[in-house]
Amino acid sequence: MAVEKITMPQLGESVTEGTISTWLVKPGDSVKKYDPLAEVQTDKVNAEIPSSFAGVVKELVASEGDTLSVGEIICYIDTEESGENVVKVSASPSPEQTVNEEQPNKYRYSPAVLKMSQEHNIDLERVDGTGKGGRITRKDLQRLIESGNILKVGEPQQRPLSESAIELAGIKQAEAIPVAPVQSTAGDIEIPVSGVRKVIATNMLRSKHEIPHAWTMVEVDVTDLVAFRDAIKDDFKKKESFSLTYFAFFVKAVATALKEYPIINSTWAGDKIIQKKDINISIAVATDNALYVPVLKNADEKSIKGIAREITELAQKVRTGKLTPTDMQGGTFTVNNTGSFGSVQSMGIINYPQAAILQVESIVKRPVIMNGGMFAARDMVNLCMSLDHRVLDGLVCGRFLARVKGLLENISKDPSSIY
Repeated sequence: MAVEKITMPQLGESVTEGTISTWLVKPGDSVKKYDPLAEVQTDKVNAEIPSSFAGVVKELVASEGDTLSVGEIICYIDTEESGENVVKVSASPSPEQTVNEEQPNKYRYSPAVLKMSQEHNIDLERVDGTGKGGRITRKDLQRLIESGNILKVGEPQQRPLSESAIELAGIKQAEAIPVAPVQSTAGDIEIPVSGVRKVIATNMLRSKHEIPHAWTMVEVDVTDLVAFRDAIKDDFKKKESFSLTYFAFFVKAVATALKEYPIINSTWAGDKIIQKKDINISIAVATDNALYVPVLKNADEKSIKGIAREITELAQKVRTGKLTPTDMQGGTFTVNNTGSFGSVQSMGIINYPQAAILQVESIVKRPVIMNGGMFAARDMVNLCMSLDHRVLDGLVCGRFLARVKGLLENISKDPSSIY
């Protein structure tokens, strides 16, 4: 017999960790290769982790609710000798384990923790971990960084920043110093934060913490687009068996403009900017309690009809729980249909690690001054763009939005154009 390890898989591009929501096996259970071992939640997708081996479950390293980085061990399986990836389990503890019997995982650092500690010169020896067995997590380091009380290598422990120092650094007091937990009172309803909502919160915090957001907006006159789409939508539905939405026109215009302004289709990579070759549009699809972001691959190569079909199919997958990790991978720019909720102006949080997100707001009739100084009722929509100011600036984003605006305001009225 040999002991094989099962690790946290990467369930989507930019996904660095996952949370064990439910174990489907227990120690002593026999499993076949590809049998599901656990259900995992990330900010991108819910998925099952399959067994890579046939054998008997030896040990569950992680508990339900634990968040682990990609590559961390979640369990061990006793199986026949395979020749590769065999983990020899020793009865004697490692030197690190004997340092502190009450914190056996104190010195088991994940790649993400090591990287963050190096970036901020944090002395991991002096950090108390809140993870299982004293393990130091990314959240532990994040709390230190946000408090300003970083335990640097070779330096005495710092005291919290003073209020004046915080103000000079441009940091809000509430963000820099942890506050006491908020207590509920009689009549309040406490809603546990778990699963997808917890992961979304973590990812949004990361995006706002790491990305310097800037924001810009343009007004677009889509009167002709509305008239064209409304004139053909019924025939289209009868012929194709799915709806032709306004959103498909917006996504097509964005994909076309991204091809002309490829720097928008980029990501920040520390010492370089990576300009992505493929134009893959992430779209937000909401359920009752979560938000998913599936991806339209190579959107610039698709017709309006093709985009409309794929939007329908991805939305159906989300609502029926059939979305796969592959459906979530590879996004390079996000278009969010906030107008479907009646919003007319909003600032989106960038979908990390992309460089920008575009909010398509509600189409509303407004009085507009036309040529000659006359007023007319026109169908108007706001396009609101959040951008990563490390990668982009107002000039290029202004030109990009002007191109999107031009495409939408000069839509072809030929029905064949959607094909």
